[in-house]
Amino acid sequence: MTYQLPDLPYDYNALAPAIVPEIMELHHDKHHATYVKGANTALEQLADARSNGNFGVINKLEKDLAFNLGGHFNHSVFWTNMTPDGSEPTGEIKTALDGKFGGLDSFKKEFSAVALGIQGSGWAVLGYDGLSQDLRVYQVFDHQGNLPVGQTPLLLLDMWEHAFYLQYKNVKADFVNAWWDVVNWDNVNERLTKATQA
Repeated sequence: MTYQLPDLPYDYNALAPAIVPEIMELHHDKHHATYVKGANTALEQLADARSNGNFGVINKLEKDLAFNLGGHFNHSVFWTNMTPDGSEPTGEIKTALDGKFGGLDSFKKEFSAVALGIQGSGWAVLGYDGLSQDLRVYQVFDHQGNLPVGQTPLLLLDMWEHAFYLQYKNVKADFVNAWWDVVNWDNVNERLTKATQA
């Protein structure tokens, strides 16, 4: 298998009350695992299609791979973007948020609005734009649609229903508000540092 499900960096109950253990277990062990399996299956089917000269299915399989690999990648970042201890922005990310958004509170309002404005399933993303060397906030549809070129994701919030519905039902704003309590700003800062040095 090319892709493997990463272990969570904390226990299922570690992010409660923001995210209850039942959601964490289902989200990681079922949903994320399904994307890993889907990405590996798409790779196998692509290899078979190439070896058999069945190029008529390549476009469909490439779309399957993009969807599932997007789900795997986004979730892999998402888990590390959270911590049971919570934290506040420091260092390079604090400076960047202050300069771009006028501070953490202003950034949180914009990011939350982007998250709550997603129609259907998708992700809210704070990314580093390597071309302009600036921060960007944007939506990703499903796991891979609407993704701007040249972006390094720093902070991702899963807005698929499986991320919150068992606990928050259809009140997405409550989920987003609670999620801010478990954001791992140290991880976001590390991601920004690596992105700016790349």
